[in-house]
Amino acid sequence: MKKLSQYLGSDLPSGLVVFLVALPLCLGVALASNAPLFAGIIAGIVGGIIIGSLSGSSLSVSGPAAGLTAIVAVAIGKMPAYEAFILSVVIAGALQIVFGFLKAGILGDYVPNSVIRGMLAAIGLILIFKQLPHLLGYKVGFAPAAAGIGLVSVGILLLWDLPFFKKKKMFQFIPAPLVVVVVGIAISEALEQGGSPHTLAAHHLVNLPVAGDLGDFSALFRFPDWQHLTNPQVWITGLTIALVASLETLLCIEAIDKLDPYNRSTPTNRELKAQGIGNVISGMIGGLPITSVIVRSSANLNAGARSRLSTIVHGSLLLLSVLLIPGLLNAIPLSALAAILVMTGYKLAKPTLFREFHRKGWDQFVPFVVTIAAILLTDLLIGILIGTGVALFFLVRSNFHSAVMFVHDDNKYLLRFRKDVSFLNKPIVKQRLETLPEGSLVLIDMSRADFIDRDVLDVIDEFMHHAHLKNIHVQVRRNSVAEVKHKAA
Repeated sequence: MKKLSQYLGSDLPSGLVVFLVALPLCLGVALASNAPLFAGIIAGIVGGIIIGSLSGSSLSVSGPAAGLTAIVAVAIGKMPAYEAFILSVVIAGALQIVFGFLKAGILGDYVPNSVIRGMLAAIGLILIFKQLPHLLGYKVGFAPAAAGIGLVSVGILLLWDLPFFKKKKMFQFIPAPLVVVVVGIAISEALEQGGSPHTLAAHHLVNLPVAGDLGDFSALFRFPDWQHLTNPQVWITGLTIALVASLETLLCIEAIDKLDPYNRSTPTNRELKAQGIGNVISGMIGGLPITSVIVRSSANLNAGARSRLSTIVHGSLLLLSVLLIPGLLNAIPLSALAAILVMTGYKLAKPTLFREFHRKGWDQFVPFVVTIAAILLTDLLIGILIGTGVALFFLVRSNFHSAVMFVHDDNKYLLRFRKDVSFLNKPIVKQRLETLPEGSLVLIDMSRADFIDRDVLDVIDEFMHHAHLKNIHVQVRRNSVAEVKHKAA
């Protein structure tokens, strides 16, 4: 800890800023996941203290992630009990530890950028769709006050994104989510103290269990039911969480390392092991699955953090908050949290993002859109696999069209191979050679190809063997050295 303690002056205030950002997000992600709200706090505490201590990243902050809300919400709905779901979280953590030992830290490098951005956009749309009822005060009937707080909260978040506010240092250190929570509580309390008929009912407020002492506090945790180990859905969910959480973590780590002013690099395999241990512990005590998260990590970076002590501080403050001020947390309107999540979703799925990928061409736009549609219609993991498959199709198609070039001038023909010429190119090569007219002069240039499949070479050899029957003269160039072979009648 000696190395970490030297940055106390930077990391303590940074940890406070991240705590203020993380608290409403932990509650909001749990709300969006249809999980107990306390489960989000548990995940935030474990992500801060445990993963923060084990991780090799200087700036990454871990906690419950918006990217997993769709998976978690569906999984909880399919499980016989919440205790079966948290067993899946434990399994996911164990698998991540195995991934780390198998050196799977390069996993994120094999997912196309169009699929990654499509995944994030789909997550954004899911957040918007799921949270709109909470934002507009529709939970049990309609609550005008909840809707009003939600719309005011959206207004505050939009205001904080204006260039005027972004340039002011004061506003940079006051997180917009914190302002939303404070304003939401203030409006709710004013309605109640004023005896308004629109006072928010309990089901429109955060409802964390309140512990009177440490004994009561320990009773708030929930534990896996090991009897569900034979349930296939538990294992499927565990594998899905392990894959998606690992991918999201690796992508976040890559993004934060690129922004690190000290150019430090995070050991990805160590990170997978740390995340795995964190998820095992979170699942064992009733928490949500954890990943490295970009919103909190960015807040940590912008607040001037120097080491992982900052994320440990934020986790410790989350623990103290549920111990010391649970009553204050329970005064937060759910519509205020929904506003934070809706705006998070909007930033992930902005219309400009769709225009950006459309400008890049169909080979980028189609995988991007297909990934979004597949995730919305199925789930995150299947959507990513489908999107990756479509991206690979465009990659093969691009290579297919650019690998073989065929041009001619009068009776002079050039067949040039470039890059990798696979067996998929065999039909077009065969068709081009068979349609050459009698008396042609043909140059087959192989010097620019990195690889030519044996099937394609056999087609060329067969053509050369019969070319003299049509009085075709053939020249073959290999390895930049012209080898002239004339086949004439």
